Amino acid sequence: MAERNGSDPQSLARRMFLERAGLLGGTVAVGGGSYLLNPKGAWAADPIRVGIATDLTGPISWGGVPNANVARMVIEDINAAGGLLGRPLQMILEDTATNEAFAVTKVRKLVQKDKVDVVFGGITSSMRNAIKDTIVNRGKTLYIYPQLYEGRECTPYLFCTGPTPAQQCDTFIPWLIKNGGKKFYLPSADYVWPHVLNEYARKTIEKHGGEVVGEEYFPVDHNEYSATVNKIMSSGVNVVFNTTISPGVAALFKQLSDAGFSKKGGRLACVYYDENALNITSANEVEGLASCLDYFKAVNDPYGAKLQEKYTKLYGTKNSFTAGSGSTGMYRGIRLWAESVKEARSVKREEVAAALDHAKLLDGPGGPCEMVPGTRHVKMNMYTAVAKGGKYEIVEKSNGAVLPGECLKS
Repeated sequence: MAERNGSDPQSLARRMFLERAGLLGGTVAVGGGSYLLNPKGAWAADPIRVGIATDLTGPISWGGVPNANVARMVIEDINAAGGLLGRPLQMILEDTATNEAFAVTKVRKLVQKDKVDVVFGGITSSMRNAIKDTIVNRGKTLYIYPQLYEGRECTPYLFCTGPTPAQQCDTFIPWLIKNGGKKFYLPSADYVWPHVLNEYARKTIEKHGGEVVGEEYFPVDHNEYSATVNKIMSSGVNVVFNTTISPGVAALFKQLSDAGFSKKGGRLACVYYDENALNITSANEVEGLASCLDYFKAVNDPYGAKLQEKYTKLYGTKNSFTAGSGSTGMYRGIRLWAESVKEARSVKREEVAAALDHAKLLDGPGGPCEMVPGTRHVKMNMYTAVAKGGKYEIVEKSNGAVLPGECLKS
């Protein structure tokens, strides 16, 4: 009974954490890591229910908290502008706690009990793979995944709004070879995203005259990398193309820093590393780290600057609006879905999916974007940036929107 009321010690600890993160203002905690954001004011029509499933607690919460913040910000903006089809949006937020088995029960609740019209969320690819069947196949519900990922997701009614390997590697790896060197080492977390991304990265490295000296896989919480660091330092590696994740990534970067990898001319690279990720380690441990994403604060485009100003006013700077945390994918995902609901004049899955297939935004963080018809993926601008003194500097911008290269018909 305590769990139902959200008054047990675990629920109270979770709520205190989220309150400190600035997330829960205006929400109603309904127990067990579930939160409800009701639309403000009086509405004559029943609400459209929007499910958000993300990691508010656990090792990936640094990405999940800003995901939820962005969702709330966009949903409140849509409601303030009159809602959709004369109906308000009601946000039902579930903490998936970086635990795939737990997350399945949470999305089952969203689909079966709350009967949401759409689900947004998931940070890791293992999370997406764990929950997608419950949403899309069993639940017959539209699912929009906002995070950068390894590609190859071509499930009907599942739309991806973050960058793909083609968007992150095709220009980034040539830049790394030119600004780092030809010898690469690939330390990796042992799950689907690193395995598949590394396959693409290896082909791209070799295509441009580079060499993969080593490729290793570790549990996500692995923290002893001395043998790997020794291999990197003794084999003349120029670029460490990292796909280890929290909590293990902090130990790897510290041990590389202590060994003097960057000071001796080595280049760290990590395609999910955004401004929030820079807080995982001391700035000196990731000095010179290069990343390639669809948005950085340093892009400083007028539209993105306004979003940053509004987001910071609402939520502060601890959990920033960034790309690698999936915040930009969450922003464009909700906005593209909203435009599709307007066009379809319906919230039914089939009608909205048909409109979403060609949806576009004239502006957004980092620039305009649009779905590539028939692929359920987005083309968007891409940026390469380098960490300097705990912040990013843009060193290269794509020449227009980059195609995702996924789910193409042969």
